[in-house]
Amino acid sequence: MLASALISALNGAVAKILGDDMSAMEIVFFRNLIGVLIILAALRHTPVSLPGGKLHLLLLRGLFGFSAMILFFYTITAIPLGEAITLNKTSPLFVAILAFFLMKEQLNIYSIAALLIGFCGVVFIAKPTGIGMGYEHFLGLLGGFFAACAYATIKRIRKIYDARIIVLSFVGLGTVLPLTLFAAAHFVNPPEALEFLFPAFHLPSSTQTWMLIILMAAISTLSQWLLTKAYSLGRAGVVGAIGYTNIPFAVGFGIMLGDPFPDFLVWLGIGMIVTAGLLLKKS
Repeated sequence: MLASALISALNGAVAKILGDDMSAMEIVFFRNLIGVLIILAALRHTPVSLPGGKLHLLLLRGLFGFSAMILFFYTITAIPLGEAITLNKTSPLFVAILAFFLMKEQLNIYSIAALLIGFCGVVFIAKPTGIGMGYEHFLGLLGGFFAACAYATIKRIRKIYDARIIVLSFVGLGTVLPLTLFAAAHFVNPPEALEFLFPAFHLPSSTQTWMLIILMAAISTLSQWLLTKAYSLGRAGVVGAIGYTNIPFAVGFGIMLGDPFPDFLVWLGIGMIVTAGLLLKKS
């Protein structure tokens, strides 16, 4: 899990480097296109055995996953890497809220404390002025919400769909939707706040960019494999706690790439979100 966390943070660093030459939407497109090829190869090798059904939930999972990914990659290019990854780590808080309202799961004292501590941590990281927070930080938080929606949807379909089909819905929509938005970019004039959703498409021309794209796809796959292996071999609570080490790893990589060193309030916010995640695992 420690190796998975390190590689996950490295994956974010590679995405941040790519952000100098590519839009976040292009990064998402190429990342998912390679994912489609990998999943199709796996399906050809071993066919699915689960029956499927509830296609609308499968497509919804893909839409939520794509939304979470584009917001995550956009915030990586817009704010310090450690802050972007920490805001994405708020997804367990939103999962608890969704489980309470949609699945009627009760919130115990640990869950309530986690929600209060976690969202206070968000405030310290975002440093809102007045009653609003920075737009990029808000999008990072929204990405955590969409990731939680994707996790909640998976819980509804995991027993009727092969895991590879669930992943294919995510990477498939994550390939088709960017292509649609690239095509629409020639016909729409979006407000400045939404320009990142309608970039012009440019095929990478440099060998270095292509190597970074392939590296990102390879290490993200490796990170997921190591994470799955860790949960299959160790205690979930311990493994999950170690997973939060990707935040200091991300802070370190971000500083190496030119991000400012986090101030006291940012470190406090990071610590509070990590504490909240650990409390949710305890609940």
